[in-house]
Amino acid sequence: MSINWKRLFILTTAALSTFFTFGEAQSPLPSGAIVQKLYRGFIQPEGPVWVDSIGLLLSDIQGNKIYEWSKTDGSVKSFLNPSYNSNGLALDRQGRLILTQMGLRRVSRREFNGTIISLASTFRGIKFNSPNDVVVKSDSSIFFTDPNYNIPSNYGTRLNYQGIYRISPSGTVALLDSTLNEPNGICFSPDEKTLYVNDSHKCIIYAWDVVDDSVISGKRVFYTLPTSISEDNINYADGMKTDSAGNIYCTGPMGIWIVSSSGTYLDKISMSKSPSNCAWGDADRKTLYITATDSSLYKIRFLATDVKNSPAHPIKLFQLSANYPNPFNPSTVIKYRLSVNILVTLKIYDMLGKEVATLVNAAQPAGDHVAIFDGSAFPSGVYFYTLRAGAYMETKKLMLIK
Repeated sequence: MSINWKRLFILTTAALSTFFTFGEAQSPLPSGAIVQKLYRGFIQPEGPVWVDSIGLLLSDIQGNKIYEWSKTDGSVKSFLNPSYNSNGLALDRQGRLILTQMGLRRVSRREFNGTIISLASTFRGIKFNSPNDVVVKSDSSIFFTDPNYNIPSNYGTRLNYQGIYRISPSGTVALLDSTLNEPNGICFSPDEKTLYVNDSHKCIIYAWDVVDDSVISGKRVFYTLPTSISEDNINYADGMKTDSAGNIYCTGPMGIWIVSSSGTYLDKISMSKSPSNCAWGDADRKTLYITATDSSLYKIRFLATDVKNSPAHPIKLFQLSANYPNPFNPSTVIKYRLSVNILVTLKIYDMLGKEVATLVNAAQPAGDHVAIFDGSAFPSGVYFYTLRAGAYMETKKLMLIK
């Protein structure tokens, strides 16, 4: 009986698609999308949040104000003055503004009549360090980070750790984690089953499972941002958001790093100066508004743009190409590209996930590289090749037919 290898390849790879969940993720950034500057003139813009009835609200930490950017004419005017050095902004389920006020070391809420009330300012009788970023869960609980920078000079007694906290709908404050050096950006996965927080100057994004909507467990390293490419000497992770597909957008060195829900690097929104935070806006939530360290506000649209009038698509740090030929016998060529000097491994796995060969295990310079897999000593079948370079990992399929 003859074997239809092509049909076997199709059926086998389809069956294994759930076994290898990494490697095939695509960048959500449209080709030709451009970053557009909307306004410059803030001192330290941060914490943007979209309000349908207004437009964009954002904090100016050193300016001690919250500004309003109009969705109709692009004008900028004061929304809250003073803001007591507000940073992170979010909306609760009633549409009221939740803000972290570093100058008062508290998390507050602005009522519709303009009154500001404190939601939490102490934990176990001690003032918070400097509440930074904030996110509101669908059950109305509030999660926020509390690093120790930007603390007023007359801080008095302070906590001896930097925590991640939850304010319950009834107002009870709970410490969720105290192990990070500088907890900063914070966001949920779309289903709210995972909480992401970055450790700022370590440039590490951590993930936790959200248990019973109120506690977090299973702390793990989710992704580490590269820190050797910043041209403005800003090497830290800052504000983060997710999209409806679960991809994470983390502001960091010279741009916004887009990472899939499985922790795979997808793309980077390159910027001339490092951004500080971002938020989805417009009625369809397809525009990403970005605050940056050059005192400016930017946006990038995530729908098709006019490529003829747009610069080239941003170059990815790493790229793994499909092998050729495929299917093959006895050898196939694997090409990949590195944009930085880095330690690289390229390994071959069989259909059970067992490593069968190592093609590369060395530090390599930036540029295009080629590796050859000789399958002479292996049986026919489906194999996988995985490239790892720093936090980047991608896997593709190949098939040996003899």
